[in-house]
Amino acid sequence: MRIPILMYHRVGTACNHWERRYCISPGMFEKHMRSLSTRGMQACSLDDFIAWINEKKQLPEGSFLLTFDDGFKGVYEHAASVLQDLGWPATVFLVSQLIGKEDVWSQGENPSGATYPLLSIDQINAMRKAGFTFHSHTRMHPDLTILSDDQLAAELEGSRIDLKELLNEEVRYLAYPYGRYNEHVLKAAQAAGYEAAFSTQPGFNRHGVDPFRIRRLDISGTDTPGMLARKIRYGCNDGSWRQTFRYYEGRMRDKLISGTK
Repeated sequence: MRIPILMYHRVGTACNHWERRYCISPGMFEKHMRSLSTRGMQACSLDDFIAWINEKKQLPEGSFLLTFDDGFKGVYEHAASVLQDLGWPATVFLVSQLIGKEDVWSQGENPSGATYPLLSIDQINAMRKAGFTFHSHTRMHPDLTILSDDQLAAELEGSRIDLKELLNEEVRYLAYPYGRYNEHVLKAAQAAGYEAAFSTQPGFNRHGVDPFRIRRLDISGTDTPGMLARKIRYGCNDGSWRQTFRYYEGRMRDKLISGTK
């Protein structure tokens, strides 16, 4: 059995090609969720997923984990009601020093220079009542691999402290900003008290996966429900039919090679 993890970012209106990679429209997000439900899939909680990879809990066939990086306000405005209607939980990874502000780290990356509002404390509390859980995406969303030891500790430990004070509960999980990490960052995350960390590397998660190298599928605003289904089926970030062809071509080639040995 394998459980995919879907990684979304902003839910709202995309104004250029760069934004469409990270922003899905409210209507398309709902189509994604409804299509998964129609296929018999269902979202599980983050705690249940962690228990599953540690072989301490069984999950139904068709389970998946739903995550949102950064904590955009649009998740509250557009996604929460859809998930509440389906009865599905989700996890949001928050940038703890920018709650109620905007995604300033994107200003130099977005060609338009635009930034977008992040969740406020009141919105976070409302979402908690609706089944959302919240964990760390560091304090300011830096590339952790280029920080000094002191800066790294401040981002990782500081975010846990910030969010524990905000949520009044332990913050046990981390999503690496930009998905970037190395062995040094991984050890720093462990030292900061995290129990697991999520990357942006595509693929499937099975029992015994390294809890600090958990894989996720990057879902784009240009993905149709069919493309989403193919990403989940093949465990990749390319949901095109071309990727499907390459997958089966590779499978046939492997069978031919093994048959000649």
